[in-house]
Amino acid sequence: MFNALIGQAPNFEAMLRSAKMVAATDVTVLIYGETGTGKELLANALQSQGPRARKPYITLNCAALPESLVESELFGHRRGAFTGAVANQTGRLQAADGGTLFMDEADSLPLPVQAKLLRFLETGDIQPVGDSPPFRVDVRIIAATNVNLEEKIAKGEFRKDLYYRLNVVPLEIPPLRERMGDIQLLLNHFLRHFATAHKQPQPTLSNRTLARFLDYGWPGNVRELRNVCERLCILLAGRHIEEEELPEDIARTTVQWGEFILPDEGVELEQLEIGLIQQALDRTHDNRSRAARLLGITRDTLLYRMQKYNMR
Repeated sequence: MFNALIGQAPNFEAMLRSAKMVAATDVTVLIYGETGTGKELLANALQSQGPRARKPYITLNCAALPESLVESELFGHRRGAFTGAVANQTGRLQAADGGTLFMDEADSLPLPVQAKLLRFLETGDIQPVGDSPPFRVDVRIIAATNVNLEEKIAKGEFRKDLYYRLNVVPLEIPPLRERMGDIQLLLNHFLRHFATAHKQPQPTLSNRTLARFLDYGWPGNVRELRNVCERLCILLAGRHIEEEELPEDIARTTVQWGEFILPDEGVELEQLEIGLIQQALDRTHDNRSRAARLLGITRDTLLYRMQKYNMR
């Protein structure tokens, strides 16, 4: 399942190395990442590669439920516990007994439910609504969020003690704009995948089209790139795609081509890039963040290219 997480950027590979070590354990994990970065894919990989792989794997999107139903969905309820409770209902925690519960957008949990979840994490006991006494279940928790939980704690919207219980091992998936070196790798993968899936000839991209992809900020992250690739494979199957054929947001991105004039005899592009990187590092006394700014790229892209060229 880790094969579904595609990327070679240093920060992405570092996260994957940590995730593979964590997968072999039962430790509680909190996955951070913006919308569209692949938090659910990472949770699925942790489950499938771990000791509970053959056990129940239950998911709960905490933000998709009305506040009044979250406790019942998580812990279950007994018949007559409240108006409309016409039958007993097994909660997600009980359903996951022996396995794993993935709680997406855990920051959306109401405060009273946070207190009850904290008790479960401390004792392993759950108590369905309208039932007594509590009973024990064995469940691993993987939680995910796309917000800064420390800011929610400061606002009184998230319990600090629950945060520490969930944040035993944090895994942060970097946004696509911080791993721009992976864009071409992802493009090749998605175009090939969707051309095969839809039984269409795979489109190709012009150099200027590729430059648009590399210059775009990707606010929707990998999910947005994936959706664009699927659209191109359907609407422009087998075409050599030019920049004006791209979705408007990407097509109108300003690409900085610079004023460098290619000499008649040509250049060794790899050596030119190595030379520019080395000059930027020398000028900034090896401050990689400042060097990246001089080159007009992200720090992650700089690290990726240094690794590519075996530069120290």
